[in-house]
Amino acid sequence: MTTKQKLEDFEKGARSVIFDDGIADTHTPDEKDIVKTDVLIIGSGPAGSSAALFLSNHGIDNIMITKYRWTANTPRAHITNQRTMEVLRDAGIEDQVLAEAVPHELMGDTVYCESLAGEEIGRRPTWGNRPDRRADYELASPSMPCDIPQTLLEPIMLKNATMRGTQTQFSTEYLSHTQDDTGVSVQVLNRLTGHKYTIRAKYLIGADGARSKVAQDINLPMEGKMDIGGSMNITFKADLSHLAAHRPSILYWVFHPGSNIGGLGAGLVRMVRPWNEWLIVWGFDINGEPPVLDNDEAIQIVRNLVGIPDLEVEILGYSLWGNNDQYATHLQKGRVFCAGDAIHKHPPSHGLGSNTSIQDSYNLCWKLAYVLRGQASPELLETYSTERAPIAKQIVTRANGSSSEYKPIFDALGVTDATTDAEFTEKLALRKENSPEGARRRAALRAALDAKDYEFNAQGTEIGHFYNSTAVVTDGKARPELTQDAMLHHQKSTFPGLRLPHAWLGDAKEKYSTHDIAKGTCFTIFTGITGQAWADAAVNVSKRLGIDIKAVVIGEGQKVQDLYGDWLRQREVDEDGLILVRPDKHIGWRAMSMVSDPETALFDVFSALLHTNRVAETAVVEKESEAACSEVAYA
Repeated sequence: MTTKQKLEDFEKGARSVIFDDGIADTHTPDEKDIVKTDVLIIGSGPAGSSAALFLSNHGIDNIMITKYRWTANTPRAHITNQRTMEVLRDAGIEDQVLAEAVPHELMGDTVYCESLAGEEIGRRPTWGNRPDRRADYELASPSMPCDIPQTLLEPIMLKNATMRGTQTQFSTEYLSHTQDDTGVSVQVLNRLTGHKYTIRAKYLIGADGARSKVAQDINLPMEGKMDIGGSMNITFKADLSHLAAHRPSILYWVFHPGSNIGGLGAGLVRMVRPWNEWLIVWGFDINGEPPVLDNDEAIQIVRNLVGIPDLEVEILGYSLWGNNDQYATHLQKGRVFCAGDAIHKHPPSHGLGSNTSIQDSYNLCWKLAYVLRGQASPELLETYSTERAPIAKQIVTRANGSSSEYKPIFDALGVTDATTDAEFTEKLALRKENSPEGARRRAALRAALDAKDYEFNAQGTEIGHFYNSTAVVTDGKARPELTQDAMLHHQKSTFPGLRLPHAWLGDAKEKYSTHDIAKGTCFTIFTGITGQAWADAAVNVSKRLGIDIKAVVIGEGQKVQDLYGDWLRQREVDEDGLILVRPDKHIGWRAMSMVSDPETALFDVFSALLHTNRVAETAVVEKESEAACSEVAYA
């Protein structure tokens, strides 16, 4: 049986294990067995836990269930990029994450080597740690990347979600669902007692992983393939500080015989905690018989990649998994939505998985909150697919591209076609020859290593997302032409659909980012002193539409001042113009200058954004929304 078949069988078994034990409950649920909520979330991974957190911050009733007894038990995802850190900052947990994370400076260089103890092939500063790129990162965001294993991040999000209102249920398995015009009836199973019951929710979020049963049940359309390559994870403890502390990195790529088979493109020794807890990723042929892993075999693989034959190793665990190249082209059906790995399935190259998953939920949850409070039409929810499906395609393509970009390194080293371990080792030495061929190989090698910036310094890929949907109102102008490589560099702009530019604002006592002022629980408008009429109009529009709008007037003598002139240089509108920011910090609309009737203009734009176009007006603003946005949170 091939690994592909075993992976599929394992997933089927994992979903049916409770029935195989003979304790399945055949009881048909009645009214007393029905639990009710606004939103039910299936899965407590990055997408699920963050969705619960965001919904609770909005004051929306939600239940999160997971068939497991606790959160992730292996480190898995770890690189947390700037955009995600901004989101977690907005959610009020950035300080908790940083307290557990390996800081940005220790993310350091990406190291390429024959083994950790062996010769280096080269290094590349990553995630803005090269001086010229560090400025790009610091100017783009109030938050820097960090490294936090999924085993530590998930509990932080889950704890805060539960403390703020989420009902979290472990050992509770999703079985099936039916939906109608008013909600979704979800059949679940308590895996401890075997008791089945129904959760009745107005909306359902399937965040149940790459082999999502929710996605399967609603027949989400997918492009691409699953299990295109084989990988194994080996987690272990060993004191490797003498090999790593002087050249801090979270990723040490190892070019060892067999490293070009399966895997992520090369062998990997990943730091989990400095410098004594590690994870190895090693590849195998997924179309053949799966390797048999035991402690002795795992220890041998660790010693090979570290390069110390008698290294003292404590194996913590090991597992086999498949690399995927698949994404959903539409993310929802009726009242059921999918997020995270359920809609984008790819190798961990580039570190895009958990980041994109959290950002999926950030996009979806404000829209659910506005619809559930009656402040937006359900039509708004369709923009989740319109906006996030292109991102799913983009990151799956990029992650698989990052894996394939190791081939030029193997080519430069001359080992691509090596057929034996001895030949592989012999050809590795060709790069050191004192000959024209050696010089050619060295030049090709450096070019191939430098090209890995598209994986490890691709700031534009990470924070340059652009939304084009009916939840964005354009101003009739073309999107600014990009002056740099859009994958490597982030170009700031207030063009509708793009992320709000970061600028430091404040007064004589405090300094805070535009991202601190624009909160994730309400809309925000930015204008200047001569745009006061916009702020006045926002008060009336807020009452008419029953939504909270925070108006911020920036300028000398105001509560919020442009301390460095950065906002002036980035806003791209006149002082009496307007920038309207959605709760997810993307620009919803802008006006280049004042209009004759700002209230009508704002009313029409908000009606279009929220898909309401209401004639009836209300003066009632939801208390939760009012409380959430009544003050600026200075982080």
